[in-house]
Amino acid sequence: MTILVFALVALAVCALLVLVHRWLWIRLVRDTTAPGGRTRRIGTALAIALPLLSVAALTTGRAGAPFWLQQTVAWPGYLWLAVLLYLTLTMLVAEPIRALLLRRLAHRDSAGAVASRPEPVEVPAAAAPAPAPATAERPAAGDGLSRRRFVARTVGGTAAAVALATVGAGTYGVLRGPSVKRVRVPLAKLPRAAHGFRIAVVSDVHLGPVLGRAHTQRIVDTVNRTQPDLIAIVGDLVDGSVPDLGSAAEPLRRLAARHGSYFVTGNHEYFSGAQQWIDHVRELGLNPLENARRELPYFDLAGVNDIQGEREDKGPDFGAALGDRDRSRAAVLLAHQPVVIHDAVRHGVDLQLSGHTHGGQLWPGNYLAELANPTVAGLERYGDTQLYVSRGAGAWGPPVRVGAPSDITVVELASFQA
Repeated sequence: MTILVFALVALAVCALLVLVHRWLWIRLVRDTTAPGGRTRRIGTALAIALPLLSVAALTTGRAGAPFWLQQTVAWPGYLWLAVLLYLTLTMLVAEPIRALLLRRLAHRDSAGAVASRPEPVEVPAAAAPAPAPATAERPAAGDGLSRRRFVARTVGGTAAAVALATVGAGTYGVLRGPSVKRVRVPLAKLPRAAHGFRIAVVSDVHLGPVLGRAHTQRIVDTVNRTQPDLIAIVGDLVDGSVPDLGSAAEPLRRLAARHGSYFVTGNHEYFSGAQQWIDHVRELGLNPLENARRELPYFDLAGVNDIQGEREDKGPDFGAALGDRDRSRAAVLLAHQPVVIHDAVRHGVDLQLSGHTHGGQLWPGNYLAELANPTVAGLERYGDTQLYVSRGAGAWGPPVRVGAPSDITVVELASFQA
């Protein structure tokens, strides 16, 4: 039954995408170009090739294709998905404008035709004049078509320019690297000596065929400049295997913090081979927390596996990570997905640090993210537990962010006793 439902949903989504692409082709290619012309042929070819590249970008990694092929199709394929989103939204806004302009144009043409029609006068057949050629006062039959095409080009061109500018700005924001966000979190059980303890939270880097070693180096440089006491990488570090992405992750070796760097798995680690990455980040100097806890000088630091690991019988185990600890000490939990906050509350966690949501990444995706997550971004309280969700340092799929800029968050712990 589950497979049947999935197949039906997938079929419905594919049908919708076909209809959207056909509608965009009609508005942006057919209505704006002359039949049989070179421009129309190019537009039609792109309308076929770009969706196919998007499908290839989404499937080549899972299909085990060579990494060079994944990189080849990833940039155009993923970028088209972002352009498609904003092109569809802008064209939906432009559609009533286009209809209004065409209606006014048709009304003006019909009014002009009535005004220019001469009064009927009986003239002898022999004296009847020959039909007059089209003049400026009497438009030729093709002029109305030309004006309609002008309207289509103006409206479609404006919508396309807005969509491309939006995607261009969002791409620049990702490639420039994450900004630093600072958040102060008071913890009742934190001792005075730990007041001001800084944790650099890094989530959702998503190294893969698009974001590689240079992106990792930007993140490492940014984190090290904040001089944190502890670094927490809370999942979705990679989209691919160690042989393909090991060199891209190499700059993580230079992360520096007085109390070390820690790592927990995200759902994408389980798509990529979680155990190989747990072993590899350990070689890079990070400390994986697999349903485990470290007793630091001032508080307990715990980490749980991502819930995606349940498919491999390696899901989160809050009992193993938190069950036998001294609850008089403050506890900070690293967990990739915010949805486990209720388990954290039951186990007396003071602060949970998460990612996963990307803050929605592409507006209006934040509204969809709100349906699946208790908190999409920022700091919120659940009972005696506080939850902080980072928007992430990278991007999944399209290397584009709109309305949800990437960040590395420095969480500064504050003691009530200070």
